[in-house]
Amino acid sequence: EGERRAIGFLRKNGYEILETNWRYGKAEIDIIARKDSALIVVEVKTRSAIAFGLPQDFVNPKKIKLLVNAIDHYCRTIDFNGEVRFDIIAIVSERNQWELDHIADAFYYF
Repeated sequence: EGERRAIGFLRKNGYEILETNWRYGKAEIDIIARKDSALIVVEVKTRSAIAFGLPQDFVNPKKIKLLVNAIDHYCRTIDFNGEVRFDIIAIVSERNQWELDHIADAFYYF
């Protein structure tokens, strides 16, 4: 449900959805989108409560490395040489209330 809501949010805000649940090796990219000339990698994290931390806190260095390797392969596959941005959409669903936070440029990998 969280990913479905994230896709709806992105489309409403002018993003073109290119791929969902795209896999490479052990990595899965929840959403690959395009806005303007940039390729946007979106990690969706959904939690039912924040008692143990915010959803975005669960994107750890290992996950970031997997995402970077996967999108590198994707870019080579489609011969894309432009800007790549990593976003997180953090969703909290408590008592049938959905709160979505879009964090653009959530992390950088050097």
